[in-house]
Amino acid sequence: MIKLQNIAKHYETSHGPRTVLSAINLQVNPGEKVGILGRNGSGKSTLIRIMGGVTVPDEGEIIKEMSISWPLAFDSGIQGSLTGFDNVNFICRVYGADIDEVLPFVQDFSELGQYLYEPTRSYSSGMKARLNFAISMAIDFDCMLIDEVLAVGDARFKERCHEELLVKRADRAIVLVSHEPEMIRQICDSAYVLHDGHLHDFNDVDSAYVFYKEILQ
Repeated sequence: MIKLQNIAKHYETSHGPRTVLSAINLQVNPGEKVGILGRNGSGKSTLIRIMGGVTVPDEGEIIKEMSISWPLAFDSGIQGSLTGFDNVNFICRVYGADIDEVLPFVQDFSELGQYLYEPTRSYSSGMKARLNFAISMAIDFDCMLIDEVLAVGDARFKERCHEELLVKRADRAIVLVSHEPEMIRQICDSAYVLHDGHLHDFNDVDSAYVFYKEILQ
């Protein structure tokens, strides 16, 4: 179980302090697939970074009884000055994973070949996403945090991503933040809408979608 209690986050801007998240309450249970809809700039990435421990909230508490991935996005968690291999090695050390078990999977799944041993600053966004996705799948988490992107590359690679995340790990929890309602409809059991710093809860995905369309108008 992951439980967010009264989470708030504020940022200083040239126009004064801005509240991005206000009194956010959310519980994610084992195996649950939760979608969070929100417009660009609504605070979705901030919320998921707080859940992953990348960003510290200004207020509130997070209770974690499951292992949680870092936010899976196009280039999150990838250090450009390091090679792909060095990034794999660093993440293994942080999460206590065995590099000898993780590396063969990353090599095979990412299909980066010799580029795995080049600095990732030379990677395209797609190559970074392949590496990030491969590392995320190689380390065993109870809950996957996904920021917009589920799969990249050609149709065959996207199919492999779908198989690894949604078939082989069907029993794992997922928190997916997106501004694309259809993606959440396909993946998630329940949905929320993040709007004006507040997280709105709905009984079903369709109700969340109706509210989301209204705020876009």
